[in-house]
Amino acid sequence: LAGVSAGIAADRSFPDDGTLLLEAKPMKGSKRVPILQIESKGAASIDLWCNSVPAQLVVADATITIILGSPTGKQCDPDRMQADEDLLAALQQVVSWRRQDDLLVLQGERSLRFHFSSN
Repeated sequence: LAGVSAGIAADRSFPDDGTLLLEAKPMKGSKRVPILQIESKGAASIDLWCNSVPAQLVVADATITIILGSPTGKQCDPDRMQADEDLLAALQQVVSWRRQDDLLVLQGERSLRFHFSSN
């Protein structure tokens, strides 16, 4: 049973590295959805709808703080730029996380659901 418990606990731990895709439909004219790339020691990068932003994830038990860097200065259509701003605002309000099957759910004023990439 100890081995089974350890396996379950590992499935519930915060991912140390990996690529996660935001659960969202691509915007019109694109196949792109935001991607959260988690690297070692909490370093991360987030590809938004238009731009990208470096981030630092500070995780303690079920709480999380996301410290965002400066986004790239790429110019896109106004809808994509607004979607970037909305997603950045939601990420800054995240206070907790949980794993649910193949999802990482970030909780704040709204839930952001990221699927673990299979490749």
